[in-house]
Amino acid sequence: MTTPYSTAAPTNTALNYDTVDFQDTPIDLALEHRVAVYRLGRLRQQIKEHDLNAVVLFDPINIRYACGVRNMQVYSQRNPARYLVVPAEGPVALFEYRSCGHLAKGMPTIDEIHGASSIMPLHSGPHSPRHVKNFVAEIDDVMRRSASGGKRIGIESAPTEVVSALAEHGYTLSDAARPVEIAKSIKSFDELTLIAKSVELTEQAMAVMERAIEPGLTENGLWSIFQQKVIETGGEYMETRLLSSGDRTNPWFQETSAKQLAAGELVAFDTDTVGVYGYYTDFSRTFFVGGEGAKPSAKQKELYSLSRDEIETNIALMRPGMSFREYSEKAWKIPEGYRENRYLAVVHGCGMTGEWPIISHSMDWDEVGYDGIIQPGMTLCVESFCGHRDGGEGVKLEEQVLVTETGVRRMSTYGYSDLLTNR
Repeated sequence: MTTPYSTAAPTNTALNYDTVDFQDTPIDLALEHRVAVYRLGRLRQQIKEHDLNAVVLFDPINIRYACGVRNMQVYSQRNPARYLVVPAEGPVALFEYRSCGHLAKGMPTIDEIHGASSIMPLHSGPHSPRHVKNFVAEIDDVMRRSASGGKRIGIESAPTEVVSALAEHGYTLSDAARPVEIAKSIKSFDELTLIAKSVELTEQAMAVMERAIEPGLTENGLWSIFQQKVIETGGEYMETRLLSSGDRTNPWFQETSAKQLAAGELVAFDTDTVGVYGYYTDFSRTFFVGGEGAKPSAKQKELYSLSRDEIETNIALMRPGMSFREYSEKAWKIPEGYRENRYLAVVHGCGMTGEWPIISHSMDWDEVGYDGIIQPGMTLCVESFCGHRDGGEGVKLEEQVLVTETGVRRMSTYGYSDLLTNR
C-alpha cells in the first residue's frame, strides 16, 4: 500500500472553458498528478453510473488514463502483460509487468502494486491455466476489500481464458470500454494544458516536415522527418502512417510508401500522434509540392476549397447542448460524386487517442449513428476528406477543437495552405 485511497469526487479547475489560459500554464509534476487524480475520479463516477463494482483494465491507454502510469505502451497493446483493478470505492491495484513496479511508485492514484500473473500463453505456455486461477484469486482479493464486495465488473482487452474464468467464478461481466470512454470525454483545465503542449510540439514537427517537401523525396522519407521531430521533442509514437501523395491521396487511408513526390501534386497527411504526456494530437493538412515552376491547378484548388468549407461550416455549427443527431443532420452536405469516398465520420473525440464520441454522417446514421450531447470540456476532431469517386487527387483536412460554454476554441492552429486557397 503506497497511499490511502480516496473516493472524493473529481474537481475541474476550469471555471470557464472560454477564458482559461491553458497554453501558458507551467507544467510540473504537481499538475501531472492533479490530472491523474482527476481522471481517476472521472472513471470512478462512471463505474458507479454504469452500476458496476469495478473495472479491470488491460488496454495500456486506459491504464494510463486511470492511474497515470506508462509502461511499454505499444508492446502492451498486444500483450496482456499488466492490468489495473479500479473499484468504484476501494484500493486501486496495479498488477505490473515483472520487475517494473518501480514505475508506479509515488503515484497518488495507486494504492497497491503487485506483480502481474503470467496469464499470457506466450509467456507461460501450458502453465497458463494455473496463472489464470491466480488472476481470479487476485480479483477476488481486491473486491473483498472494496466497499461493495460485489461481482459486477467491466473488463476489456483481456485474454479469452481470463474472461471465461471470471464468468465461471460468478462474476457478471460487461465491456469496460463504455464507462472508460465516457469518463475520458470531459477534460479538466490541467488536462487541456497537457493537450495544448502536445498540439504545439506536433505543429512544430509538421512545420519541419512541410519545409522539407520537395520533388524526389519519398513519402517514407517525408514521414520520417515528422516522426524524428516528434520523438526529439518528447512525443511518443504515431498510431498510423497516413501520408500519401498524388493519386495515392484518393481514396484516403493509403499508407506511406516508397513513392517519390512529384512537382505539382498534393501531399495529404494526418498526424495521429501520441505526443508528450500521452495526449493525442490529431489534425490533418494537405500541401502542394512545388518545383519546376509548378502551380496548383484549378481542380486542386477546388478540392481544397470543398474540404475547407466542410471543416469551417462544421466548426461554426458546433455548440454545447446540441445533440449528436442534430449536429449530424445540420452538418455540411457532401456534394454528389464525393460521398462514396467520404471520411468515416463528421467528428470524433480526442484525448489520449481517438475517443468517444463518434458523430456519424447523417447518411450513415441508421447503420452506426448514436445520440448524445455535445458538452463543454470535450475535445473533438472535425474531419474532412474530399476525393471524387472517379479518382484523381484528394484533400484531407482536420481540426482539433475544444467545446466551451459558448462554442469552440481551436486547439490546432497550423493554418491553411496559401497556395491552395482561392484568394
